[in-house]
Amino acid sequence: MDVIKVVLADDHALVRDGIKALLEDQSGVEVIAEASDGKEALEVIEKSKPHVLIVDIRMPEMNGIEVVRRLNDLRSGVKTLVLSMHDSEEYVVQSIQAGADGYLLKGASKDEFLKALNKIAGGGKYFTGDVSAIIMNNFVSGASTNTAPKQQEQLKELPFKLTKRERQILSLVLELKNNKDIAEELQISKRTAEVHRFNLMKKLEVSNLKELTEKAKEFGFSN
Repeated sequence: MDVIKVVLADDHALVRDGIKALLEDQSGVEVIAEASDGKEALEVIEKSKPHVLIVDIRMPEMNGIEVVRRLNDLRSGVKTLVLSMHDSEEYVVQSIQAGADGYLLKGASKDEFLKALNKIAGGGKYFTGDVSAIIMNNFVSGASTNTAPKQQEQLKELPFKLTKRERQILSLVLELKNNKDIAEELQISKRTAEVHRFNLMKKLEVSNLKELTEKAKEFGFSN
């Protein structure tokens, strides 16, 4: 495409103005319309036919994730970049499930923002951060996690809530892998692996690896 046509959807005019000013300095990018809520975003998109929608999550009338889901259901062909201040795994997962092509934090640099926009406009995917990158690979490419299907089903019945990443960590811990090995396999930092492992032990109310292993096996999770 010669020019990437963009629609901005954010309920804060100041944010839209900032993004628009940044993009206006770039050749090959044009902001063709703006919206201040989810419903308006869908109406604007129908009229303007952009290549890419840059959308915030929290907006009145309809949130950004629902907008992405609607566009995906309609098979509109519009690429979607979720631009949010929230870096939680939950929001990233919900965005991917809705069909988002990218997820970027509002604190990202100008270079990363433009890289994400161009990659998505060209048909690629862009999800910020190490955790979200792994989640993206699992959902978009259809890759399986390190947890076997039977184990996944058993984990769903646990009397305590575990995140997708904690389930992966638990599976690797039961394979007797240390924090360094876990970090390398999941492409996260060693510190992140340590934090997840600590949270696991706290949730399962255990104080060491032996207790963690025994309690996990009580609920049908084994290596």
